[in-house]
Amino acid sequence: MVKDSGQDGIQAGAHGGEQAAVGLLYRPTRADILTAVLVRERLRRLHLLRWGFTLLFGGTALLTLVAQRSLTTLVVLALFCAVLIWAMPHFQAHHALRTVEWQGEYRASVSGTGIETETAHVRLLQRWSVFRGYRETRDHLVLLSRDPNVLLVEVLPKRGLSSPQDTERLLELVGRHLPRV
Repeated sequence: MVKDSGQDGIQAGAHGGEQAAVGLLYRPTRADILTAVLVRERLRRLHLLRWGFTLLFGGTALLTLVAQRSLTTLVVLALFCAVLIWAMPHFQAHHALRTVEWQGEYRASVSGTGIETETAHVRLLQRWSVFRGYRETRDHLVLLSRDPNVLLVEVLPKRGLSSPQDTERLLELVGRHLPRV
């Protein structure tokens, strides 16, 4: 049985061992969310589709420009579509940031129970069973949900940790509960 964490951040696990929770303190940034969107896109292999359509529209614009030797509406429209498709993850990150940035500073605690995140307005506990796995990037730890479309993505920015040793503790704790995907 897993017991709830106390005020001191110590948690008793299912095996009776005690382990300190790893805390993070951060404000979400566009880079945090963009990293999550790109990791999710890569896991679902949507980046191949996005780049395929970007090249298709970009190639159409280039071929039309070379064939007609002038800037036409078709060239402009094809270039616009290529840029729009390429920039889609950036638009998604911008929209998601606008959704969460008003909540201010995030305090997250990663323990044997899961990830508890708290802002001035909300408190959320996500148990490990919600996630299928994680990916580590240079500056983030991205946890991916279990659902087929990976609708839920949790980003833990390493800059929110209080020390470099916490990065290793965080990776060890997450690795104990989730596979690297």
